[in-house]
Amino acid sequence: MLLLRFVAAFVAAALIHAHAAMAEPSTIGLPEVVDGETLRVGGKTFRLYGIDAPDIAQTCEIRGRTYNCGRVSMTALMDLVAGVKIRCAPRRNSPGTPAVAHCFAAGYDLSEGMVHTGWALAMPRDGTKYARIEARAKTAKRGLWKGKFTLPWEWRR
Repeated sequence: MLLLRFVAAFVAAALIHAHAAMAEPSTIGLPEVVDGETLRVGGKTFRLYGIDAPDIAQTCEIRGRTYNCGRVSMTALMDLVAGVKIRCAPRRNSPGTPAVAHCFAAGYDLSEGMVHTGWALAMPRDGTKYARIEARAKTAKRGLWKGKFTLPWEWRR
């Protein structure tokens, strides 16, 4: 029985090591903000995991006036990363699209920050990691929640 436990632990450790060796390493550097959910770091493009922000051309409405919420969302991400090196750890890659990554500025989760400020929404398909934060932003009427907007994934359709 002891030998079986040892073998199981050895195999589990080997699998974890093999998975870590196959995973793409984190990229660290000063970012260039592409839009409210996309960054370039070290020559690589990353889309922030778990969120969706308005497209750069998307408009929204506040107090009866139309504004470019895509550009405001981009500016919000610029504020979160201004002058700070960030670390992006890829979660998944699809050929021809930016890698989806968890990105952090001094340990701060950028996806969480964008949802907290109300300039990005939690992606329903990626689970509930940011759903509670989004609910608080909505209640507080932060960012997009101050006015009317079309969900970014619906706007793109």
